Amino acid sequence: MSVIHTAIVETPISAAALETAVLSDTCGAVVSFSGVIRDHDEGRGVQRLTYESHPVASDQIAEVAADIAAKHPAVRLSVVHRVGALEVGDVALAAVVASAHRHESFTACAQLIDEVKARVAIWKHQFFADGDDEWVGALE
Repeated sequence: MSVIHTAIVETPISAAALETAVLSDTCGAVVSFSGVIRDHDEGRGVQRLTYESHPVASDQIAEVAADIAAKHPAVRLSVVHRVGALEVGDVALAAVVASAHRHESFTACAQLIDEVKARVAIWKHQFFADGDDEWVGALE
C-alpha cells in the first residue's frame, strides 16, 4: 500500500501539485479529483464557504487513505482537504490516485473521496447570496 501524502491545510491546494509525488514508473494511469467551490447549492446562490475541522481530522484523513490503499494495494495516492475561508472557484478537496491500470485508479479515487466526505470531521459553513447561511456536516 502506498499512501504518499495526506493533510488538512489552510493554504491553497491542487491535484496537480500532488500528482508528481504520486506517479512512478510503474503507473500507467493517474486519476485526480478536485472538489471546487461552486456558486450554487440546491438552487441557492453561494457567495463563499468556510470549512472547519476537528483536531482529529488529520488522523482521520490519514486513516481513510490507509484503508483505501489497503483495499487497493496496487495504487499510490495522496489526498488533502483545505479548511478556512474559501471563495467560489477555490479547491477544497484534492486527491490523486495512480496505478498500472485505469480501472483501479478510478475505483480507488471514487472510494477515497466518498470515504473522506463520510468519515473526516470537517464541517462546511455556506454563505448564500440572499444573506442567509447554513452549516453542513460531513458526518451525518
